[in-house]
Amino acid sequence: MKRMRFTDEQIIGILAEYEAGVKCAGLCRKHGMSEGNFYNWKAKFGGMTVPEAKRLKTLEDENAKLKKLLAEQMPDLAAMKELVSKKW
Repeated sequence: MKRMRFTDEQIIGILAEYEAGVKCAGLCRKHGMSEGNFYNWKAKFGGMTVPEAKRLKTLEDENAKLKKLLAEQMPDLAAMKELVSKKW
């Protein structure tokens, strides 16, 4: 998995600088990132605070675990349905 260069707290700090009036190009130069990255972060974290970002991260992790559990159970369910639908 790709290692993130910036933490969620740092990203929110950068976005707060932008909202304070610093230009996007200047921020990108200062922090060594691309403008595309900046706008992706703005779409994801725009208007968020640090506790909200942490909560979002925990919810995303929980959602990934639940999806994995569902993916593991689907083949079992399909096999059970097939077994029950057969005529004896």
